[in-house]
Amino acid sequence: MNSIEEQILFWKQKRNAVILAHNYQPGPIQDIADFVGDSLGLSIQASKTEADVIVFCGVLFMAETAAILSPEKTVLLPDITAGCPMADMITARQLEELRRKHPDALVVCYVNSSAEVKALSDYCCTSSNAVPLVNRLPSERPILFVPDQHLGQFTAERTGRSLILWPGYCPTHLRITAEEIRAARRKYPGALVLAHPECGPEVRRLADELLSTGGMIRFAGQSRAESFLIATEEGILHTLRKKYPEKTFAAVSEFSVCPNMKKITLEKVLWSLQERQVRVEVPEPTAQKARKALERMMEILPES
Repeated sequence: MNSIEEQILFWKQKRNAVILAHNYQPGPIQDIADFVGDSLGLSIQASKTEADVIVFCGVLFMAETAAILSPEKTVLLPDITAGCPMADMITARQLEELRRKHPDALVVCYVNSSAEVKALSDYCCTSSNAVPLVNRLPSERPILFVPDQHLGQFTAERTGRSLILWPGYCPTHLRITAEEIRAARRKYPGALVLAHPECGPEVRRLADELLSTGGMIRFAGQSRAESFLIATEEGILHTLRKKYPEKTFAAVSEFSVCPNMKKITLEKVLWSLQERQVRVEVPEPTAQKARKALERMMEILPES
């Protein structure tokens, strides 16, 4: 009997499919993916692929983004229950109410949001390009930043802009504490701490670098440092160790695990290809509006 990886390869070819996996996915999923990356990288890959089918190994908002950018393709999410708590912290109705309170404001929404929220936004951003995007916006216009208050705080600090923040957050990143960073530094003296901007303010202050997942991977490769402490979801350790086996990487926190990112398994990927399930579709009126905000996001790429 063929291995499950061989079966996935067979069905991938049969369906003319491409498998995209986020850096937070389990190691076996990353290993069978055609492309592994962060939200921005996966958004770009989804829009450029010539495959008929996109199997998105991530969470729902990511599959929605792929469906919006590639409406002619079939986008599959192997586990439809893989959601994002942060994305669920703001609804379209709540954003409409916020806009009514601030009618002159531009809305910048983190890509970690629903299609409906994107459709009501002027711009989308990722942790890679939030700062350059906000820097480009007219200084006389107020900015509503949703849903992540911590990425919003980071962006305000780096741009000097006063942003109106929604009180959303990533539970996984907030589980990482300042005391865990101090303890990790004692255990790995000389290691550089790389933290995600979704972390809380104390953790951000203690970090040596604040970077997106893609930024962490680039930085680790370019840095002369040999050891790194990683303050983000632990799935990225697989990416880093595979890419730079000569360097040492350790998680700051043993609790930095996103349960939703771990819902995708090899068995579910195979089932998804065989049954063409579960298809993620966004109604065209919503997709059309959201696409504008996403395209504006993709015009501003992070520094390589």
